[in-house]
Amino acid sequence: MTKTKTADPEVREPEVEPDETETPAETPAGERETSRRLRGDPLVRVALAMTLIAAMACGWFGYSYRSASGDDSLTYAADRDEVLAAAGQAIVNLNTLDHRSVDAGLKVWQDSSTAQLYDEIVQGRSRLKSDIEKAKTTSTAKVLESALTELDTRAGKAAVIAAVSITITRDGGRPATNLRRFAGQLTRTSAGWKLSALGQAPSGTP
Repeated sequence: MTKTKTADPEVREPEVEPDETETPAETPAGERETSRRLRGDPLVRVALAMTLIAAMACGWFGYSYRSASGDDSLTYAADRDEVLAAAGQAIVNLNTLDHRSVDAGLKVWQDSSTAQLYDEIVQGRSRLKSDIEKAKTTSTAKVLESALTELDTRAGKAAVIAAVSITITRDGGRPATNLRRFAGQLTRTSAGWKLSALGQAPSGTP
Protein backbone atom coordinates (compact mmCIF):
# COMPACT_ATOMS: atom_id res chain seq x y z
CA MET A 1 0.00 0.00 0.00
CA THR A 2 1.33 3.41 -0.93
CA LYS A 3 1.47 5.90 1.86
CA THR A 4 0.50 9.46 1.10
CA LYS A 5 2.57 12.10 2.90
CA THR A 6 0.65 14.96 4.39
CA ALA A 7 2.08 18.39 5.08
CA ASP A 8 3.14 18.90 8.62
CA PRO A 9 1.16 21.84 9.93
CA GLU A 10 4.05 22.72 12.16
CA VAL A 11 6.40 23.12 9.23
CA ARG A 12 6.40 26.59 7.54
CA GLU A 13 7.88 27.47 4.25
CA PRO A 14 10.98 29.61 4.66
CA GLU A 15 10.39 33.32 4.19
CA VAL A 16 12.08 34.86 1.23
CA GLU A 17 14.29 37.78 2.23
CA PRO A 18 13.81 40.82 -0.03
CA ASP A 19 16.71 41.72 -2.20
CA GLU A 20 18.18 44.85 -0.66
CA THR A 21 19.34 45.94 -4.05
CA GLU A 22 15.82 45.91 -5.46
CA THR A 23 14.24 49.35 -5.81
CA PRO A 24 10.50 49.60 -5.05
CA ALA A 25 8.24 50.87 -7.81
CA GLU A 26 7.37 54.04 -5.84
CA THR A 27 10.67 55.28 -4.52
CA PRO A 28 11.81 58.69 -3.33
CA ALA A 29 14.61 58.46 -5.83
CA GLY A 30 12.05 58.43 -8.60
CA GLU A 31 10.33 61.50 -7.16
CA ARG A 32 13.64 63.30 -6.90
CA GLU A 33 14.35 62.50 -10.51
CA THR A 34 10.97 63.94 -11.55
CA SER A 35 11.65 67.06 -9.47
CA ARG A 36 15.03 67.50 -11.10
CA ARG A 37 13.46 67.21 -14.55
CA LEU A 38 10.85 69.87 -13.65
CA ARG A 39 13.43 72.25 -12.29
CA GLY A 40 15.45 71.75 -15.43
CA ASP A 41 12.51 72.85 -17.58
CA PRO A 42 13.10 76.52 -18.65
CA LEU A 43 9.38 77.30 -18.49
CA VAL A 44 9.21 76.06 -14.91
CA ARG A 45 12.23 78.13 -13.94
CA VAL A 46 10.66 81.25 -15.46
CA ALA A 47 7.37 80.60 -13.66
CA LEU A 48 9.16 80.19 -10.34
CA ALA A 49 11.13 83.37 -10.92
CA MET A 50 8.00 85.35 -11.83
CA THR A 51 6.23 84.06 -8.72
CA LEU A 52 9.14 85.19 -6.55
CA ILE A 53 9.26 88.61 -8.22
CA ALA A 54 5.49 89.06 -7.81
CA ALA A 55 5.71 88.18 -4.11
CA MET A 56 8.56 90.64 -3.62
CA ALA A 57 6.68 93.36 -5.52
CA CYS A 58 3.55 92.87 -3.41
CA GLY A 59 5.60 93.15 -0.25
CA TRP A 60 7.38 96.27 -1.51
CA PHE A 61 4.19 98.02 -2.64
CA GLY A 62 2.52 97.20 0.66
CA TYR A 63 5.46 98.65 2.56
CA SER A 64 5.60 101.69 0.27
CA TYR A 65 1.88 102.37 0.77
CA ARG A 66 2.17 102.18 4.54
CA SER A 67 5.26 104.38 4.45
CA ALA A 68 3.59 106.90 2.16
CA SER A 69 0.52 107.04 4.40
CA GLY A 70 2.74 107.61 7.40
CA ASP A 71 4.76 110.24 5.54
CA ASP A 72 1.58 112.10 4.55
CA SER A 73 0.45 112.26 8.16
CA LEU A 74 3.85 113.44 9.32
CA THR A 75 4.02 116.03 6.56
CA TYR A 76 0.57 117.41 7.41
CA ALA A 77 1.47 117.60 11.11
CA ALA A 78 4.69 119.45 10.26
CA ASP A 79 2.81 121.89 8.00
CA ARG A 80 0.21 122.49 10.71
CA ASP A 81 2.88 123.28 13.29
CA GLU A 82 4.68 125.57 10.87
CA VAL A 83 1.54 127.55 10.00
CA LEU A 84 0.42 127.82 13.62
CA ALA A 85 3.83 129.11 14.68
CA ALA A 86 3.85 131.66 11.85
CA ALA A 87 0.33 132.78 12.77
CA GLY A 88 1.22 133.21 16.44
CA GLN A 89 4.33 135.24 15.66
CA ALA A 90 2.49 137.45 13.17
CA ILE A 91 -0.29 138.18 15.66
CA VAL A 92 2.28 139.12 18.30
CA ASN A 93 4.06 141.38 15.78
CA LEU A 94 0.87 143.19 14.84
CA ASN A 95 0.09 143.93 18.48
CA THR A 96 3.56 145.14 19.41
CA LEU A 97 4.60 148.74 18.85
CA ASP A 98 6.92 151.14 20.63
CA HIS A 99 6.40 154.90 20.27
CA ARG A 100 10.19 155.36 20.35
CA SER A 101 10.67 153.26 17.19
CA VAL A 102 7.41 153.41 15.30
CA ASP A 103 8.93 153.12 11.83
CA ALA A 104 10.79 149.92 12.69
CA GLY A 105 7.67 148.51 14.34
CA LEU A 106 5.44 149.25 11.37
CA LYS A 107 8.04 147.70 9.07
CA VAL A 108 7.63 144.48 11.06
CA TRP A 109 3.85 144.83 10.68
CA GLN A 110 4.22 145.01 6.91
CA ASP A 111 6.63 142.08 6.81
CA SER A 112 4.13 139.98 8.76
CA SER A 113 1.17 140.70 6.49
CA THR A 114 0.04 140.24 2.91
CA ALA A 115 -2.90 140.94 0.61
CA GLN A 116 -5.67 143.14 2.08
CA LEU A 117 -4.13 143.40 5.54
CA TYR A 118 -0.85 144.61 4.08
CA ASP A 119 -2.67 147.27 2.07
CA GLU A 120 -4.53 148.48 5.15
CA ILE A 121 -1.30 148.86 7.12
CA VAL A 122 0.41 150.77 4.30
CA GLN A 123 -2.57 153.08 3.81
CA GLY A 124 -2.97 153.83 7.51
CA ARG A 125 0.74 153.97 8.32
CA SER A 126 1.11 157.75 8.57
CA ARG A 127 -1.93 158.24 10.77
CA LEU A 128 -1.03 155.31 13.03
CA LYS A 129 2.51 156.58 13.46
CA SER A 130 1.23 160.03 14.44
CA ASP A 131 -1.26 158.61 16.95
CA ILE A 132 1.32 156.37 18.63
CA GLU A 133 3.94 159.09 18.88
CA LYS A 134 1.45 161.53 20.41
CA ALA A 135 0.10 159.02 22.90
CA LYS A 136 3.62 157.80 23.73
CA THR A 137 2.45 154.25 24.25
CA THR A 138 4.25 150.95 24.06
CA SER A 139 2.35 147.72 23.48
CA THR A 140 3.51 144.14 23.79
CA ALA A 141 1.61 140.92 23.18
CA LYS A 142 1.68 137.26 24.12
CA VAL A 143 -0.37 134.45 22.58
CA LEU A 144 -2.04 132.42 25.34
CA GLU A 145 -3.87 129.95 23.13
CA SER A 146 -4.19 129.44 19.41
CA ALA A 147 -5.52 126.89 16.97
CA LEU A 148 -5.97 126.46 13.25
CA THR A 149 -9.57 126.18 12.17
CA GLU A 150 -8.66 125.58 8.54
CA LEU A 151 -5.57 124.44 6.65
CA ASP A 152 -5.32 123.84 2.92
CA THR A 153 -1.67 123.39 2.07
CA ARG A 154 -2.38 122.89 -1.64
CA ALA A 155 -4.24 126.19 -1.91
CA GLY A 156 -1.88 127.89 0.53
CA LYS A 157 -4.71 129.05 2.79
CA ALA A 158 -5.33 128.75 6.52
CA ALA A 159 -7.47 130.22 9.29
CA VAL A 160 -6.55 130.76 12.93
CA ILE A 161 -8.11 131.83 16.20
CA ALA A 162 -6.07 133.04 19.15
CA ALA A 163 -6.41 134.37 22.67
CA VAL A 164 -3.86 137.14 23.19
CA SER A 165 -2.72 139.03 26.24
CA ILE A 166 -1.86 142.64 25.32
CA THR A 167 -0.06 144.99 27.68
CA ILE A 168 -0.11 148.74 26.95
CA THR A 169 2.11 151.16 28.82
CA ARG A 170 1.91 154.93 28.53
CA ASP A 171 5.14 156.84 28.91
CA GLY A 172 5.68 157.19 32.66
CA GLY A 173 2.46 155.31 33.47
CA ARG A 174 1.57 151.90 34.78
CA PRO A 175 1.02 149.00 32.37
CA ALA A 176 -2.52 147.86 31.67
CA THR A 177 -3.17 144.33 30.44
CA ASN A 178 -6.24 143.08 28.66
CA LEU A 179 -7.26 139.87 26.90
CA ARG A 180 -8.38 139.91 23.30
CA ARG A 181 -9.50 137.15 20.96
CA PHE A 182 -8.58 137.30 17.29
CA ALA A 183 -9.62 135.48 14.16
CA GLY A 184 -7.26 135.63 11.23
CA GLN A 185 -6.62 134.37 7.73
CA LEU A 186 -3.21 133.29 6.47
CA THR A 187 -1.82 133.03 2.96
CA ARG A 188 1.35 131.29 1.90
CA THR A 189 3.75 133.60 0.07
CA SER A 190 7.22 133.19 -1.39
CA ALA A 191 8.52 134.46 1.97
CA GLY A 192 6.40 132.05 4.03
CA TRP A 193 2.99 132.17 5.69
CA LYS A 194 1.63 135.64 6.44
CA LEU A 195 -1.56 137.12 7.83
CA SER A 196 -3.88 138.33 5.09
CA ALA A 197 -6.67 139.34 7.50
CA LEU A 198 -6.97 139.88 11.23
CA GLY A 199 -9.87 141.05 13.34
CA GLN A 200 -11.76 140.60 16.58
CA ALA A 201 -13.08 137.07 16.96
CA PRO A 202 -16.88 136.73 17.02
CA SER A 203 -18.52 136.62 20.42
CA GLY A 204 -18.56 133.11 21.88
CA THR A 205 -15.31 132.04 20.23
CA PRO A 206 -13.37 129.81 22.65
